[in-house]
Amino acid sequence: MALTITDRCINCDLCEPECPNQAIALGDEIYEIDPARCTECVGHYEVPQCRAVCPVDCIPLHPEFVESHAELYKKYLALTGTGP
Repeated sequence: MALTITDRCINCDLCEPECPNQAIALGDEIYEIDPARCTECVGHYEVPQCRAVCPVDCIPLHPEFVESHAELYKKYLALTGTGP
């Protein structure tokens, strides 16, 4: 699954620089995650880095973008240009 940022976001600016896929950007009011770029850090780290640094725990799984670990890894390969 991709992750999403809820309206509990306090715009602390910690998550955006931690994303290895550049999936996080400041939206109109709070930070947003592009589900097409989010791999939950699969391929880069053991755990999603945005969640690890979030001080208010406002980054749940996105219920509309269900993906298996294998699908997230395939997306990682495509995004990094290391896939077949």
